[in-house]
Amino acid sequence: MPGRGWPAAVGASTPRLPGAERRPGRRTEALARSLPRALLTVPFTLGYTLVLIGTGLYARLGDPGTVRDLLAGSSTDVSNLSQRPLLTLLVSALWVVDGITSPYLVVFPLVLGALERRLGGVRTVAVFLLGHVLATLLTEVPVAVSVAAGHLPDSSLRRLDYGVSYGLIACAAALAGLLPPRRRWALLGGIGLALAAGILVDFDPLTDWGHTFALLFGVLSWPYVRRNTRWRPRSRRNDDASPGFAHSERASGNT
Repeated sequence: MPGRGWPAAVGASTPRLPGAERRPGRRTEALARSLPRALLTVPFTLGYTLVLIGTGLYARLGDPGTVRDLLAGSSTDVSNLSQRPLLTLLVSALWVVDGITSPYLVVFPLVLGALERRLGGVRTVAVFLLGHVLATLLTEVPVAVSVAAGHLPDSSLRRLDYGVSYGLIACAAALAGLLPPRRRWALLGGIGLALAAGILVDFDPLTDWGHTFALLFGVLSWPYVRRNTRWRPRSRRNDDASPGFAHSERASGNT
């Protein structure tokens, strides 16, 4: 029996907060309730990611010959672009390199989801297409000119080039323009390191130039995304914000 000046036994009379033991369960339930609402705010990212998962599964599990033919027909090489440019640009962005095991399937929803929450679906599509289409044309048109001039063999007109990397890099660079300076340069530095690592692992001049162009187009889109942003997270420090940026969460009616 505790006496005067002696501490009571641990847990003997310690008051318990109501619901303290149920906090982890409540947090899980709250997360489960908020997840569907969060997904509904990024319908373009959600739908596109599901498509990429589907094609990635088919690339891994489907008939190898059929998959090879589909990828060849989806490639944004000069031959396909000269015959059916719009269709080729569209279907080439329905696949990810390395299929279902591709790291793009992890990075893609994170980057595009964050950008879509800030810009809305239509403007996110515009940024993605800016990188995907322009970077593709800037790398393939010089090939066509070089072949026509006799500087490259005719075999250069056909190559396997598909995926979402150009659009993804443009969206990541555009997203950086909406972040506070420290996070902005950290993100851009991370993109640069990833591109440098890709060059060291698998050097492909056309693809590497395409990634560089996509990064540039994403940075050039900063005035557009800053004018049309729907909301921004509050900065922890006011001096960490870009000049002229108000860190409010006011939503606009445009999507």
